[in-house]
Amino acid sequence: MTVTKARRSFSSGEKDIAVDVFEPTRNMPRPAIVMLHGADGLGSNARYHEGAMAIAASGYQVHLVHYLDRTGERRASFSTLFQNFTPWTETVQDALAWVSERAEIDPGKVGLIGISLGAALGLSVASADPRIKALVSFFGPLPQGAISHDAHLPPTLILHGAMDPIVPVANAYAIEALLRRKDVPHEIQIYAREGHGFRGRTQQDAVRRVLTFLRQYLDPAPITSGSPLFPPATDIDKTELS
Repeated sequence: MTVTKARRSFSSGEKDIAVDVFEPTRNMPRPAIVMLHGADGLGSNARYHEGAMAIAASGYQVHLVHYLDRTGERRASFSTLFQNFTPWTETVQDALAWVSERAEIDPGKVGLIGISLGAALGLSVASADPRIKALVSFFGPLPQGAISHDAHLPPTLILHGAMDPIVPVANAYAIEALLRRKDVPHEIQIYAREGHGFRGRTQQDAVRRVLTFLRQYLDPAPITSGSPLFPPATDIDKTELS
């Protein structure tokens, strides 16, 4: 399926927030994916765009949100990570509103994919926003204090490396326990030999799991072969969370 890419923007906190939109050439309302990068930002990291292209090729309109524009950063700084979490969360909420209002989107089929810091933001927002019908967490932390006791989470897919030195795998199990307590449909896959980022066959398996999960909860689009979805860890990533 042919995929086109365009740069658009919306306003959040009186700031212009860029969004890279990847959409298949299919003239009908389609499911939407909001995609949130990690702390390394979008800078020169082309593999986030490759991942968005791979998902869009399966029939989704993917919105890769530059949420760091809200705080004027190219990458998240550890020293301001926690104080900026709230404005980033507000920007993700504004992104969801902007996406849901687009005419070519099926507003009843909106999913969110978060990577690392983006996964924490996604979990926080999804716990309070019923528009999100499916959530994917790639090696993300459980944001302490950001999820209320009466939160209603959507079906969730958790993917994590057992050897992750940045966001310990205990976070994945804590998210799983939360979902169990709330009786939320979920899947979890822990890769025994992987760290903060997936490669090779593990990466291919993660792609397959993501597309199968999205197909189950958003759309019966056929699964396409997987190109690399998300980048491996970098030195930038290692400042993200301890």
